[in-house]
Amino acid sequence: MEKMKLLLVDDEMRFLTTTQKLLKKHGYDALIAASGPEALDILEKNIIHVVVLDVKMPGMDGIQTLREIKSRFPLVEVVMLTGHATVESAVDGLKSGATDYLMKPTSMEELIQKTEAAFLRWKLMEDKIQLATGGRYMTPPDAAGDDG
Repeated sequence: MEKMKLLLVDDEMRFLTTTQKLLKKHGYDALIAASGPEALDILEKNIIHVVVLDVKMPGMDGIQTLREIKSRFPLVEVVMLTGHATVESAVDGLKSGATDYLMKPTSMEELIQKTEAAFLRWKLMEDKIQLATGGRYMTPPDAAGDDG
């Protein structure tokens, strides 16, 4: 089974490093980025399933970054994270393609639950694509009726 690959994006380096260490203790590997452009660069070079993205960042903010992620990497699931949530930013994020929305501070259990749910959505979409394109679901001719 494929293991979830996470990317944490936040301009607060202390939050990034602490969360990355806590995720590692729970058995998850996560890359980190301190800005939207850095996140996009990481996405270009790595297979990432779920991005946890801060809304408020200097320069390219989370909503702009989200829109760019969904434009360039449409299958990547994005969970928005903020300490400054407003109804408008939540609605804007969800309309722009975010899977879910979390408030800082959030518990590690809630973060893991939301990212696992997002990863499940990614896997379901990946399975549909594989099925539609005749991928791994096609049985090789010599495997049919090979019950012994």
